[in-house]
Amino acid sequence: MQQQNIPIATLVDMYKRGELRLPEIQRHYVWQGTRVRDLLDSLYRGYPSGSILMWETDEPVPTREFAIAQETNAFAGRKLLLDGQQRLTSLTAVLGGEPVSVRGRKRPIDILFNLEHPDGPPTDIIEVESDEVSPVIADDEVTDESGDEADENEAGLQEKLNRRTFVVASKNLESQPQWVSVSEVFKTANDAEILEKAGIESFKDPRFQKYSDRLKKLRAIKHYHYVVHVLERSLSYEEVTEIFVRVNSLGAKLRSSDLALAQMTSRWQNLLKELEAFQDECEQSWFTIDLGQLVRAIVVFATKQCLFRSVASTPVDALKEGWEQAKEGLRFAINFLRTNAGIEDESLLSSPMFIHSLAAISRIKDNKLTADEQNKLLHWLLVANARGRYSRGSTETLLNEDLNIIFKSGDIGALMEPVKRQFGRLHIEPGDLAGRGVNSPLFSLAYLALKASGAKDWYSGLGLSLTHQGKLHFIQWHHIIPKSLLKQSGYETGEINEIANMAFITGQTNRRISNKEATGYLADIVAKQGEQALLSQCVPTNSDLWPTECYRDFLQQRRVALAERMNSFIREKAQL
Repeated sequence: MQQQNIPIATLVDMYKRGELRLPEIQRHYVWQGTRVRDLLDSLYRGYPSGSILMWETDEPVPTREFAIAQETNAFAGRKLLLDGQQRLTSLTAVLGGEPVSVRGRKRPIDILFNLEHPDGPPTDIIEVESDEVSPVIADDEVTDESGDEADENEAGLQEKLNRRTFVVASKNLESQPQWVSVSEVFKTANDAEILEKAGIESFKDPRFQKYSDRLKKLRAIKHYHYVVHVLERSLSYEEVTEIFVRVNSLGAKLRSSDLALAQMTSRWQNLLKELEAFQDECEQSWFTIDLGQLVRAIVVFATKQCLFRSVASTPVDALKEGWEQAKEGLRFAINFLRTNAGIEDESLLSSPMFIHSLAAISRIKDNKLTADEQNKLLHWLLVANARGRYSRGSTETLLNEDLNIIFKSGDIGALMEPVKRQFGRLHIEPGDLAGRGVNSPLFSLAYLALKASGAKDWYSGLGLSLTHQGKLHFIQWHHIIPKSLLKQSGYETGEINEIANMAFITGQTNRRISNKEATGYLADIVAKQGEQALLSQCVPTNSDLWPTECYRDFLQQRRVALAERMNSFIREKAQL
């Protein structure tokens, strides 16, 4: 195995010219802007950031497209990128100002550099984020544009951002002179325009040398050398796949589903294209199904259980038949979730594992469910989802327990027995909501129950839906009693962020309300929209409960109303 030291600028050029190709065993580009921000920060400081693994071969290996379009090159090399795709794609996007294609949509990765960043080591702790995109949190540094964070002290947020060297771009920061686009810096070697924007009018300005030195250090990222390991040409594709699996297993860089997919694609060419085509089909119904869940669906129908360990020993024909069954089952699952349960997209599921149970029932029943079976299935789904059936303990063990019931007996009613053993009771009590926030499975049930009862946005009158068009109309959660006021009054974070303090309104209304006193804005809503606007969201209409100092009494009453509404919703839906 050869080892080379190659600067980032050269690797980016190889990427853009099409000299690097992406084998089918690789997953798609998944990094969010915050991950790119942290990579740039490490490179700027000269920190280690891993190595690159390639394989140069003349074998006709199936490939897939990178997230950034490459130049057409008739003499393109046969270097396949096995490890480093996320980093090189991110660097190509930022250094060249190239948009990346994610789930069929092109978007730029715009990172800003702070010319006034503090000297020395990082002062902010970087938290590791999931690769999954949240439906309520934008990939943005400025949280008051993306959720119910308008309550945050603006000065405090600005101070936090000013301690960072790199941030994900926002309109607010772009307008400030000390923040410059990293992509713009790399487009030119001339600092004049950048320094002028930053307010430097003369080289005598004490900031002139500091800013110039920092821009030079930023551009030096192009000269950062990655250690590149190149596998021998003599290796077979199967052997390279095994190396890929081992490298990522040892480094814990990929999930078990990614490794299982690699094992599948080494024997089943063009599988990835089939999976991605089905993902696109699901997107048409507003359902995003992670690639790993599609791999698991194949395993479920090929082996009648959900563990990935059997993939390597399962015949390809069995996997292919499993995929045909999985597609039909998943189509039923999505349709049942949307039309029967009112679950508009995957964000309302406490676990994506539910799609496998629903898909299995579809196939076992051949899409022939009696009225009684439909009601039992809906009852199980709503209760198990609200309780977090697949969110506690060993998820795969719990799913296998349910799959065993489905495949062996087909008795839908029997699915409720494990739920009873797991949680004791099925109905929701007011105390269940105490201390529970947006990450609780009960949060989705609250949304579904309020939506079904006719809850609307308090200003526009729009009904609740996660499929609204336009950013202004996206549904967000909103602290009824403002978070900043509760913090000032000494309430604990857990009770501030309780489900019982959340209403569902549009993003525009959320920002308009901001951190206004509840006594004022709730009275205004009643005056303009009527008491039903509050009642449909289970908000107490007794104005004596609206002052911040009465918050605990407010919570107690709303917990009771919410629990009653949630239980009624399940009974009505399942026709109990």
